[in-house]
Amino acid sequence: MQITKLEEGISAPKSNIKVFTKEELQQEFDFILAEKIVRKMAKKGLISDDELHKISEKNRLIFSPYLSEIYK
Repeated sequence: MQITKLEEGISAPKSNIKVFTKEELQQEFDFILAEKIVRKMAKKGLISDDELHKISEKNRLIFSPYLSEIYK
């Protein structure tokens, strides 16, 4: 943890918080929804595990979720 002493006349350092646009949030939501549908299809035996992974990969490319690396 980093502690910064603030002195008079000096402003606080900027944080590295990602601010999402409305479109980016919609893409995240659409990706999560698409993944839930695909996983339900796999659970019901409508698609194979191989198809699940191929579709999930395409979903990551289409929706470009912010945290796409953790979805692999």
